[in-house]
Amino acid sequence: MDFYFLLISLFFPRIVLLVYFLMERFPHSTIPLWGDLILGIFVPRILILIFIYENMGYNNIWFAAHLLALILTYFTGGTRSVRWRRGRREREAI
Repeated sequence: MDFYFLLISLFFPRIVLLVYFLMERFPHSTIPLWGDLILGIFVPRILILIFIYENMGYNNIWFAAHLLALILTYFTGGTRSVRWRRGRREREAI
């Protein structure tokens, strides 16, 4: 797998998947193309984890880094601006 794919996909997974799809340099996987498209749209970090698992294995620092990014992104509520907007809506509702 390409180093730049792994590095940039930590921060911008959908953009990297789109660019690599348009350049026809998508990593090899056993998932059919329609599965790649659906996962790439709705849960791109899981798709990237599948790519890393199938090409490099789970005993890899990139797998751990992307898994940590998945956990932080989906379970902590996202970025600071998302939390600020969510809190603002709750304050306006009161």
